[in-house]
Amino acid sequence: MKRNYYLIFLIFLIFFAISFLTNILGSINPNVSDSFSLTGTMTGMLPFSFFIAYGLMSIPAGMIIQKHGEKKSLTFAWLLSFCGAVLFTIFPVYPVFLVSLFLIGCGMAVMQVAIYPLLRTAGGEQHFAFNSVIAQLVFGAASFLSPFVYSYLVLGLGNPDPGNGLLLKLVAPLTPSSLPWVSIYLIFTFISLLMAGIIISTRFPKVELKEEEVVGAWDTHLDLFRQKKVILFFLGIFCYVGTEQGIANWISEFLRTYHGLTPEVEGARAVGLFWGLMTIGCFLGLFLLKVMDSKIVLRLFTAAALIILTLTLFGGVKFAVFGFPALGFCLSVMYAIIFSLALNSVSKSHGSFSGILCAGIAGGAIVSLLIGKLKDVIGLQAGMTVLYITLGYILFLSFWARPIISNATIGKKSEIGGQ
Repeated sequence: MKRNYYLIFLIFLIFFAISFLTNILGSINPNVSDSFSLTGTMTGMLPFSFFIAYGLMSIPAGMIIQKHGEKKSLTFAWLLSFCGAVLFTIFPVYPVFLVSLFLIGCGMAVMQVAIYPLLRTAGGEQHFAFNSVIAQLVFGAASFLSPFVYSYLVLGLGNPDPGNGLLLKLVAPLTPSSLPWVSIYLIFTFISLLMAGIIISTRFPKVELKEEEVVGAWDTHLDLFRQKKVILFFLGIFCYVGTEQGIANWISEFLRTYHGLTPEVEGARAVGLFWGLMTIGCFLGLFLLKVMDSKIVLRLFTAAALIILTLTLFGGVKFAVFGFPALGFCLSVMYAIIFSLALNSVSKSHGSFSGILCAGIAGGAIVSLLIGKLKDVIGLQAGMTVLYITLGYILFLSFWARPIISNATIGKKSEIGGQ
């Protein structure tokens, strides 16, 4: 089909909105913890409630989309996100927040599964790789921006005279004075409803899934889970997202607890830079993957992450302030490499395997909760040492992986091997 530039733009907008909603928890966690007097375990339940939705919804989402189509599925997903956000703005209490995050997470999971095949159809298969990179850059830009929007809202609403900002004037009457951070969920409510309306008014093309993209029945997924390599790559995605969220969700709290920095300013800035440098790291990753085997690139970035993690956790304030963003840079290539190594390690059922891998995003739920629990028992600094295990597993995977097809590099075509 002819390239649909409006739909491509809309898909990029969806990427931006997903990222904006997904990666804000690291910035707001300290304020939520203070507002509701939460323990570390209870704070860890926040990302758990959000990311466990990915584990539960990723495989069913593929089946829902194949049955009802992209337009209905995306509309449903945004309305689900809207319900979650508006529920919390009406009842801003901790138990409702957990339900709200779960509903938003379910919506995000459906969207994540739907948009890549849609991007391939709208932009043309020959442009899919380029458009995918642009989509990731848009995703990273939103992750970088959202902590600064949060900082602007909280600092502005915390001032007796919020100023003349239009956004502050709109959210101030609807935001509890003792909970200024709730204003970010008013923004989410508006974004979700706006996106649902745009999708309802948009004409979507019919997406013809390739044979390898089709999601199989439950029996297909069970057959895949009987393969050792499927489980090991699932754990790879689990450990990567666990590492990413285990860092991002606790940056602000770590800087406050051990270095006395404020969550609304230095904490939000560090979280924003973490996501920003993760985006910039993608550019270096793209270059290195053209000249080096992907397993070596994964190995180097993981080893660097282990070194920087040590300096960040046990060094002084400067190491922490610069170390957390540097960790984002190191993590930048890991998800894409692990995912591609996984799909290049099987010869069929790629659609079902992708669903299984996406379910591994639940690692963001488990690891963040584990760090919160350990924070209550042995302190946050010691609790974050669990990241040595997740990064260590990724390092192991960089040595163990034996893909059927290796990445093509300059001067060497893609090689076909075996396990």
